[in-house]
Amino acid sequence: MVHYPPISQLRALDAAARHLSFTKAAEELNISQSAVSHQIKHLETLWDVKLFVRLTRQLELTEAGRTLAPIARTFFQNITAALDELKDDPGHQVLRVQMLPSVAVKWLVPRLQGFRNLHPDIDVWISTREDEEIGFRSGRLDAAIHLGDADSEDVTSWRLMQEYEFPVARPRFLEEQGPPSTPADLCRYPLLLRTGDIGAPQWRDWFTSAGVPEEIYGPAIRDGMRFPDSNMALQAAFEGQGIALARSAPVWDDLVSGRLVRLFKIRRPFRSQICLVCPTARAEHPAFVAFREWLLMISKISQAEFDAAEPN
Repeated sequence: MVHYPPISQLRALDAAARHLSFTKAAEELNISQSAVSHQIKHLETLWDVKLFVRLTRQLELTEAGRTLAPIARTFFQNITAALDELKDDPGHQVLRVQMLPSVAVKWLVPRLQGFRNLHPDIDVWISTREDEEIGFRSGRLDAAIHLGDADSEDVTSWRLMQEYEFPVARPRFLEEQGPPSTPADLCRYPLLLRTGDIGAPQWRDWFTSAGVPEEIYGPAIRDGMRFPDSNMALQAAFEGQGIALARSAPVWDDLVSGRLVRLFKIRRPFRSQICLVCPTARAEHPAFVAFREWLLMISKISQAEFDAAEPN
């Protein structure tokens, strides 16, 4: 006969397996490190298997641990999804989506009314984060739109768009300063730089792809105004303070309207694609399926526009 453990011990197994640390698992579960250790020990005794190897600085899952921990994780995801469905008002549903601020503000939000018109019974709640972590662990998030594919077996992803990166400026700025003739000429203008985000487009990469030697562009990217996120850098470009390096999605509507101008016919694909991800256990939830199909549709339209666009 299989001996089923208390839920608290399964939660300890799930958390310790994800963190490979009893200490971090204890912080997540808001219990002591020794309590996590005892719960794991009880599981190992109950099932007569060894789940972890205790190394000097971290834990390592045994073969049994690698087999059983994902089962515990799937159990918690499935029961969370099922309870959410049971609690949903049949006439009104909430879909909680996390995404980068630049994608939310400049690409999704201007198009979101289209989804609302098709599905007035589904409310999309948007949250934004600048870091790489996606908050599925709490069970209070249904999906995320971020850069890159899913990197976990219990998460499913769909690729939405491949973006390009290019310099942009306000038309009046170019009228006042004079347009650059070559990529190297950009080094004579104030470049709007980013701080601390390796996921953002990098001037160094763009200049290299444009064939500009480092001895020319190096001084231009060492000094100048720096901003913590893409929206601030683009706002500075809107104000005529310099030239920003942008991705397609956050600036596309501004290029179409003429508020910004794209410089040079250099098509450099951005290194990460925009992807939709969600816990696999929630992938067939009706509200998410509706949102996913709509996203794939508008992404296809945007991708065709990106691919066909030519700079001024």
